[in-house]
Amino acid sequence: MASEDVVGERTGDSAVTTIVNLAEEAKLAREGVKAPSHALLSICKSLVAGGVAGGVSRTAVAPLERLKILLQVQNPHNIQYNGTIQGLKYIWRTEGFRGLFKGNGTNCARIVPNSAVKFFSYEQASSGILWLYRQQSGKEDAQLTPVLRLGAGACAGIIAMSATYPMDMVRGRITVQTEKSPYQYRGMFHALGTVYREEGFRALYKGWLPSVIGVIPYVGLNFAVYESLKDWLMKTNPYGLVQDNELSVVTRLACGAAAGTVGQTVAYPLDVIRRRMQMVGWKDAASVVTGHGKSKAPLEYNGMIDAFRKTVRNEGFGALYKGLVPNSVKVVPSIALAFVSYEVVKDVLGVEMRISD
Repeated sequence: MASEDVVGERTGDSAVTTIVNLAEEAKLAREGVKAPSHALLSICKSLVAGGVAGGVSRTAVAPLERLKILLQVQNPHNIQYNGTIQGLKYIWRTEGFRGLFKGNGTNCARIVPNSAVKFFSYEQASSGILWLYRQQSGKEDAQLTPVLRLGAGACAGIIAMSATYPMDMVRGRITVQTEKSPYQYRGMFHALGTVYREEGFRALYKGWLPSVIGVIPYVGLNFAVYESLKDWLMKTNPYGLVQDNELSVVTRLACGAAAGTVGQTVAYPLDVIRRRMQMVGWKDAASVVTGHGKSKAPLEYNGMIDAFRKTVRNEGFGALYKGLVPNSVKVVPSIALAFVSYEVVKDVLGVEMRISD
């Protein structure tokens, strides 16, 4: 039951998906079968396995994730983080080991509710879309096509992202704050309460629109590139990669990494804008946050388009890809760890991957 995790993490932070979820969802789509709607215990075990896999993979690459966010929002006239290696060394020198993992607890904490909402949403969206498809086509035995599954996955991803977006929003702020910040968020709940009291409920959803828009190209390209690569390899069989009419785990992992890299590169500017919009209104933002000149005040945006315009005008087009390198570096180890963790926990819990019509 990995199909519930197909979309979720492609929105936020960037977007890293596990290869096992892509592989199993693609397989389900090709076979035209439906996800099960029974076996509550099995569902809970799958959610636990997915949550553990997500937590392990995110913790392993947390330093790169934090550096990416810092690069995305730092003041261009007061640069402290200049590249992946230099940035990691600077964080270690100024904040120590714990600084490398700042914000990771909040990131891991949102995995469980995100997965739960995503799973339920995917099941409901799949059933609803299939019912409409059968009504329109007049075929009572029709099954979900890859395109319809993609639509159900996108709906589930948007719903889950919206439900847990406030946690992602405060994670961005906790990640950005340093020891020199004039005001410290003490944790996820303290940050949520502080933002709500000082900036209002709408502030918890700053940057939501570019996140939603980013789901579409990210999910679409992930599926398109992943499936295209697999089909090409199956047909051409270069270097004898196909054995017993199947691709090895390593080969599928490489296909997933390539798909994730292409998808994140196209959708990455939306992630940068999302992070910058999340900082708007934070009066106690550290000097690292983007501002005019050497000002410590964060730059104000009137919306997504205004954020794009001001970012390109003040810093150039390249600013839309700040942090792309550390984000790309983390893709392969994150996917690999998520894959291994998922399989190990699934075996320990005895999760059976039985799919019935």
